[in-house]
Amino acid sequence: MPDAADRVKGTTPEGASSEADASRKVREMFTQIAPTYDRINHILSVQIDRIWRARTAKILRPILERPQATVLDLCCGTGDLSFALASAGPAHVIGADFAHTMLVRAKQKSAALAGSSPADPSARIPFLEADALRLPFADSSFDLVTTAFGFRNLANYEAGLREIQRVLKPGGTLAILEFTEPPPGPLGDLYRWYFFKVLPKIGGLISGHRAAYTYLPKSISKFLRVDELANLMERAGYQSPTYKVWTFGTVAFHTASKPG
Repeated sequence: MPDAADRVKGTTPEGASSEADASRKVREMFTQIAPTYDRINHILSVQIDRIWRARTAKILRPILERPQATVLDLCCGTGDLSFALASAGPAHVIGADFAHTMLVRAKQKSAALAGSSPADPSARIPFLEADALRLPFADSSFDLVTTAFGFRNLANYEAGLREIQRVLKPGGTLAILEFTEPPPGPLGDLYRWYFFKVLPKIGGLISGHRAAYTYLPKSISKFLRVDELANLMERAGYQSPTYKVWTFGTVAFHTASKPG
């Protein structure tokens, strides 16, 4: 019987009939919710999403403190992780996403930072429109590739890992911050009740697009478990995949390196 890494090849939004169709539906969904995306994230996570990104930047600081390091924040959305990474060191950070309206919001936030604090490195981040499965970068371009809450939405996880590995320099690091299902028990049951019953109502009410916030819990429940993602990273050619689970088992932080 195939394991989950074989069965779960990528996200499957309702009605998607192919990988290309899944990718199109995800892009359309994030295009629609971009105007309210940040506000809903902070409300639904009770601001804990800020802590997750700050912790990610802190862990990756040894790379970010290298002045010549180049960093790609993939599936960057409105840029929150990109800003956290840029604030943690002098490394050159680039944000990339395939949803144009998300990048518009990221650029607006960057421009606001430039207006209030011109010396803030977050104000100088370039944000580019790019598909994670077909990146417009040369081989071996980056010392670090990150993605926060976006990898789960790829239409093909293994293809995404291999494309990221292509643009990583030998010895470079991949870091994935992603939701995961907590183990069974009272806390896990409370989490599932909140994600399946409460979150779609609040997200739909604020954004006007309830389908997007119905997709979210479904995509998490179908996504690879932490050990399965680590195994897939190893199968895709990465070395030393490791992970940490945060906030009662609801979020996982994976890292691995490209062979040097």
